[in-house]
Amino acid sequence: MATKQNKTEFQIVFGKQIEKLRGSQNLSYRQLAQRCDIDFSNISKIEKGEVNIQLSTILQLAKGLTVTPKELFDFEFDLEKE
Repeated sequence: MATKQNKTEFQIVFGKQIEKLRGSQNLSYRQLAQRCDIDFSNISKIEKGEVNIQLSTILQLAKGLTVTPKELFDFEFDLEKE
Protein backbone atom coordinates (compact mmCIF):
# COMPACT_ATOMS: atom_id res chain seq x y z
CA MET A 1 0.00 0.00 0.00
CA ALA A 2 1.28 3.46 -0.87
CA THR A 3 2.08 5.64 2.09
CA LYS A 4 0.95 9.23 2.29
CA GLN A 5 4.59 10.28 1.84
CA ASN A 6 4.89 8.20 -1.36
CA LYS A 7 1.72 9.78 -2.73
CA THR A 8 3.02 13.26 -2.01
CA GLU A 9 6.43 12.46 -3.51
CA PHE A 10 4.73 11.12 -6.64
CA GLN A 11 2.72 14.33 -6.97
CA ILE A 12 5.94 16.36 -6.66
CA VAL A 13 7.77 14.29 -9.29
CA PHE A 14 4.75 14.50 -11.60
CA GLY A 15 4.65 18.26 -11.08
CA LYS A 16 8.31 18.59 -11.99
CA GLN A 17 7.58 16.73 -15.22
CA ILE A 18 4.78 19.20 -16.03
CA GLU A 19 7.12 22.10 -15.24
CA LYS A 20 9.82 20.61 -17.48
CA LEU A 21 7.41 20.17 -20.39
CA ARG A 22 5.97 23.66 -19.91
CA GLY A 23 9.46 25.15 -19.76
CA SER A 24 10.60 23.32 -22.89
CA GLN A 25 7.78 25.08 -24.75
CA ASN A 26 8.54 28.46 -23.13
CA LEU A 27 5.02 28.68 -21.75
CA SER A 28 4.05 30.77 -18.74
CA TYR A 29 1.57 29.47 -16.17
CA ARG A 30 -1.08 31.66 -17.77
CA GLN A 31 -0.36 30.48 -21.31
CA LEU A 32 -0.59 26.82 -20.31
CA ALA A 33 -3.69 27.53 -18.25
CA GLN A 34 -5.40 29.09 -21.27
CA ARG A 35 -4.53 26.08 -23.42
CA CYS A 36 -5.82 23.67 -20.78
CA ASP A 37 -8.80 25.61 -19.47
CA ILE A 38 -7.33 25.28 -15.97
CA ASP A 39 -6.87 28.24 -13.63
CA PHE A 40 -3.25 29.41 -13.74
CA SER A 41 -2.92 29.19 -9.96
CA ASN A 42 -3.78 25.50 -10.21
CA ILE A 43 -0.95 24.98 -12.73
CA SER A 44 1.43 26.28 -10.07
CA LYS A 45 -0.07 24.00 -7.43
CA ILE A 46 0.19 20.98 -9.74
CA GLU A 47 3.85 21.73 -10.48
CA LYS A 48 4.60 22.01 -6.77
CA GLY A 49 2.82 18.73 -6.01
CA GLU A 50 0.31 20.46 -3.78
CA VAL A 51 -2.80 18.93 -5.36
CA ASN A 52 -3.95 15.46 -6.29
CA ILE A 53 -5.44 15.88 -9.76
CA GLN A 54 -8.14 13.97 -11.60
CA LEU A 55 -7.78 11.95 -14.79
CA SER A 56 -9.66 14.65 -16.69
CA THR A 57 -7.02 17.18 -15.62
CA ILE A 58 -4.28 14.89 -16.93
CA LEU A 59 -6.05 14.86 -20.29
CA GLN A 60 -6.35 18.66 -20.28
CA LEU A 61 -2.65 19.04 -19.43
CA ALA A 62 -1.65 16.65 -22.20
CA LYS A 63 -3.74 18.57 -24.73
CA GLY A 64 -2.39 21.91 -23.52
CA LEU A 65 1.20 20.71 -23.75
CA THR A 66 0.50 18.90 -27.05
CA VAL A 67 1.89 15.62 -25.72
CA THR A 68 0.37 12.22 -25.04
CA PRO A 69 -0.81 11.48 -21.50
CA LYS A 70 1.93 8.83 -21.42
CA GLU A 71 4.59 11.55 -21.83
CA LEU A 72 3.34 13.25 -18.67
CA PHE A 73 4.42 10.14 -16.78
CA ASP A 74 7.81 9.74 -18.46
CA PHE A 75 9.86 9.98 -15.26
CA GLU A 76 11.50 7.66 -12.75
CA PHE A 77 9.79 6.90 -9.45
CA ASP A 78 10.89 4.29 -6.92
CA LEU A 79 7.80 2.32 -5.93
CA GLU A 80 9.75 0.41 -3.28
CA LYS A 81 10.79 3.55 -1.39
CA GLU A 82 9.25 3.82 2.06
